Amino acid sequence: MNTKLVTLAIAILIGMSVYGQDSAEQQAVVLEGKKLYALEMASWYGTDVFLERFPDKKGSIGGYFSYMSGDSVNCLYFSKTIPPMVLAVISFDSTFDVKSARVNDTIRDFTAIENELYTIRLLALKLIRTDTSIVVYNNTNLNVIPLIEGDSRKVFVVTGPQKSGVVIFGNDYLVTFDKNNQVKSKRRLHNNVIMQEYSPDGRIDGVDVVSGIHSHLPETGELITSTDICTLMLYAKYAGWESYVVVGEKYVNIWSCKSNSLLVVSKEVYQKIQDRK
Repeated sequence: MNTKLVTLAIAILIGMSVYGQDSAEQQAVVLEGKKLYALEMASWYGTDVFLERFPDKKGSIGGYFSYMSGDSVNCLYFSKTIPPMVLAVISFDSTFDVKSARVNDTIRDFTAIENELYTIRLLALKLIRTDTSIVVYNNTNLNVIPLIEGDSRKVFVVTGPQKSGVVIFGNDYLVTFDKNNQVKSKRRLHNNVIMQEYSPDGRIDGVDVVSGIHSHLPETGELITSTDICTLMLYAKYAGWESYVVVGEKYVNIWSCKSNSLLVVSKEVYQKIQDRK
């Protein structure tokens, strides 16, 4: 699929119905996916900044997590001590430009929200270590992303590659907590794992690859997941993808990697798009 195809899809949709459920659900998934992306970007670049600025503190790190505060996304590093102390906070704006990142290396206690994020992160890690249904594949690692918004307390567990040239979808989990930080539920978001290779020049076996595709089982649902969106926003630029397709039982999700926007159409409409290529 290319950008012309996405444009054609929009044209075909005029006068046609799209995803049958409340569009608010689509908007919520996209918003959550972009938040997960921002948190992961802060963790990626925060690590680079921390290790460059404070190489002598590397052995003191007990862990890190990222969270949003106003217009900033903060990556917080804490110590191995009990109780843990904040070692440094690296703050980014929406550009994630490391040159303009703000660094605060004041050693201090957690704030109230930081302590809550630390707590559910720790509980999720304990769950990962004891729950045999959670799988770690070779050459991958599990990334834990805590997210607290109002009364909603979630930890996403996503699989990341340990080698370049691979994008991983699936093998992701969502753990929810109540206001007392007791586990309410644990759900596997995808029932499988999809590892898609890419080349830095955007070509595989001499063919330009500008898109990718995977399918959702009924258990995952019709919509692209927020973790799918997060993964696409992190890796599409390296893979050279212009768009990406997620196929459900009745609907097809078309994600524009250039505009970071979602179009959901029925399979019948999608087939018309394919027929007009």
